[in-house]
This record gives sequence, structure tokens and C-alpha cells, in this order.
Amino acid sequence: MASNRPAPEALFVPNDEDRTAGPAAYGPAGGPREEWNPTEESIRPVRGRHRVAKQRGGGLARSSTVLGVGVIAAVGAGGIATAKEKPPVSISLPDLSTVKASLPDAGSLPGVGSLLGSDESDTQVTASPLTGAGVTVADAEQGTTDAGEALRARIMQQAEHQQDQADQSVARAAEQAAAEQAAAEAAKVQEAAEKKLAEEERKKAEEKRKKAEAERLAKLAASFSLPTTSYTLTSTYGQAGAMWSSGYHTGLDFAAPTGTPLKAIHSGTIKEAGWAGSYGYRTILELEDGTELWYSHQSSMSVSVGQKVTTGDVIGRVGATGNVTGPHLHLEIHPGGGDGVDPLSWLRSKGLNI
Repeated sequence: MASNRPAPEALFVPNDEDRTAGPAAYGPAGGPREEWNPTEESIRPVRGRHRVAKQRGGGLARSSTVLGVGVIAAVGAGGIATAKEKPPVSISLPDLSTVKASLPDAGSLPGVGSLLGSDESDTQVTASPLTGAGVTVADAEQGTTDAGEALRARIMQQAEHQQDQADQSVARAAEQAAAEQAAAEAAKVQEAAEKKLAEEERKKAEEKRKKAEAERLAKLAASFSLPTTSYTLTSTYGQAGAMWSSGYHTGLDFAAPTGTPLKAIHSGTIKEAGWAGSYGYRTILELEDGTELWYSHQSSMSVSVGQKVTTGDVIGRVGATGNVTGPHLHLEIHPGGGDGVDPLSWLRSKGLNI
């Protein structure tokens, strides 16, 4: 497209001789003051020194840009004025038909006419969004389908992830419940095992105690002896009856024929031997711990006071002296010389089977 702008003056570059001529020798452009007759060669821009900006075939683009910038500026100014509660600015836009008429023909634009066909219908350009350039309807539909499938897949993935989390939570709860139940059952088993072990230990301890007691009694039995043999127990300790002055029996009666030997139950010292009223002839044997053994109703006595005896020594004979109904040994036990106790229990505590 031809331009009506005047050609710029050629740039004059002075050499050394020109610079010596002084300022008066140069014209407005720095050259010598002389008549200038422009030619085609003189108006051609000097390469590398001064390049004249060519007007590109963008008159249409520049006009559209100016128009767009003006519209944006006007709208922005109106918005700012409205925001500041000022009267709106009146904006007048040029008539589009006038603008269109003033625009050059597209075919005259450099580089454009060759792209357009000769047919006028070929010059029509279908308006389409920039993002849709080169995209067919099938591609657009496929893109929409792919976007939907992607969204669906994403939703399904999120749902599966949430379901997996829920399943894992349920699994963890089940595992925890199973672990707690297993721990409770293990605790019960442990408690039962401990009880069984404790019971076994108790039984062992009881058996050990009984064994120790049996051994102790066996040792005692070796040092203790029954007062007589071939006897019959007729009256026991504490038995009530009018025949006893105290109202109850204070000893243990061994019925045996008259003259049956009476033995020392354990080693000790004869403390008393003689007549004792209703007890008849009585001998008292004192043991080392102070316990007194009373032998009553004897027919005869074989020891004297102060005499030392050992287990099994004969100290007298069965008789029927004193308050009796028949021949027998009336035996009493007085620990520490005090009140009497049950002779049967005492003899058994010494390991004697009676």
C-alpha cells in the first residue's frame, strides 16, 4: 500500500575535512550548507546507520487496536467515575459502518491477498473461538466425553478411596476387638493357670506340712509311750455324771485287769507318789516342760519322789483304790501344773495312736 508520508532527509555524516570547516559550513542536518537535489540514491536509507521504519500493512490492526484501547479506556473511566459517585461520562463510539468503510481492502494488504482466493466467497472467514482452531466437532465431542470420563473416574477413585478408608477403619476396629477378646481370654487362661498353680502349691505345702508333722510325731512317738497295754477306754474327758465330785470326768480311764503294769509316758522326775483320797494311790510324773502326768487308782507304786525315769519305765500297777467301780487307770494331764486338758488329744499330739 502506498504511503503519503514524505521521505526523511538523508542522514549526513561529516568527514574530517567537513569538521574543520566550522559550524557555519553545516546545514540543519549537520552537512554543508549547499543546495540539495534529492535523487533515488540519495533518499535510500543508509544500511547500518539509519533505518527508516516502514509502515507495515497493519492499518486495519492498528485501527482496531486504537478502537479497542479507546473502548477499554472509556469503559474504565466510566467505571471509575461511577465508583467515585460521580456523574457517568458520556462515551460516543464511531459508527461501525463508517469505520468499516474507512478500512482498506483486505486484498490490498501485503501478504494477505495471496492467501485469499479469487472467489469473493473464499474471502469470508468463519468466526470461531481461538481455542477451537483446528478442532473438529468430533474432537470437541470427544474432548467433552473425555472430560466427563475423567471427572467420573476421579469421582469413582475418590469414592473407592473413601470406601477403602471405611473398610480399613472397620478392619482395624475388628482387629482391635479381636485383640481385646484374645487378651481377655488369655487373661482368663492365665488366671486359671495361676489358680491351678496356686492350688498345686497349696497342696504341695499341705502335703509337706503333713509329712513334716508325721515325721515330728514319729520322732515324738519314739520318745513317748502309752501308759499301758491291753486296755479298754471306758470314760473320756469332760463326760458328765453324778459319780464324779466335780460333776464331770476330769481324765481318761484305761480299764485293765488288776496288776497290769503302768509305764512312764515320757522321761521325767517323780514329783509325788502316795495316797490321794478319792484318787487312791497316785503317782505324779513331771516332764521337762513342767507338764504333770497323774496316775490314779493304782494297786501298788514302784517309784519314789525325786526319782528320774525314762520312757517305758514301769512306775506302778493297775488297781481299784479310791472312788472307783472297778480296776482301771485314771490318767490326767496338767500342762505347767495347771488345769487339766483332754488326755486323748494330748497323747495323739505326741504321735501316739490311741
